[in-house]
Amino acid sequence: MGGVTDAAPSRASSPAAPASVLGLAPVIPVVVLQDAADAVPLARALVAGGLPVIEVTLRTPAALDAIRAIAAEVPEALVGAGTLRTAGQVAAARAAGARFLVSPGWSPRLLDALREAGLPFLPGVSTVSEVVTLLDEGVTELKFFPAEAAGGTAYLKSMAGPLPQARFCPTGGIGPDTAPAYLALPNVGCVGGTWMLPDDALAARDWARIGRLARGAAALGH
Repeated sequence: MGGVTDAAPSRASSPAAPASVLGLAPVIPVVVLQDAADAVPLARALVAGGLPVIEVTLRTPAALDAIRAIAAEVPEALVGAGTLRTAGQVAAARAAGARFLVSPGWSPRLLDALREAGLPFLPGVSTVSEVVTLLDEGVTELKFFPAEAAGGTAYLKSMAGPLPQARFCPTGGIGPDTAPAYLALPNVGCVGGTWMLPDDALAARDWARIGRLARGAAALGH
């Protein structure tokens, strides 16, 4: 994985990025926010529930403002940016205060941008060939996406023997019933999921319910 460099001057007061996000929490909530005003209370609910590593996806116009707000107001959260597809998005996410980066897939140009950002990153893969190629590039920590559709635990288990260097954050179609099987694999450091963020709870701004669901997700790692 790319090395971590000093933060940009505009974020000098932010905590330093970790060397890796794998293993910091069993589950990374994958957040899609329509309103940046919801970012801080949502992040506080997730942190209180034991899920401090939060991926905000760049799928909505509110995403960068949400990252900026969490980075500024919830220092106990490790906020990252997901669904990164271009070098421009990588730069914008870093400037907003993201402390790790996640992409659904990768290209040579995107990989260069992720490395140059100086933050931990998880490029998305779904095939053995992609994993081998990234291992050859020195990248060992990866997002396995879409996890269930791409072969699930059986596929990841089959890669552990020939490719023991690779470690994964499987994301896509995983829920509380299937997450434990992923977390039990030796090459899985955490999983990504949305089940602690049901649409009706987000719409109602039911942070207490989200906090309870986060506690249940956090307990999967014990």
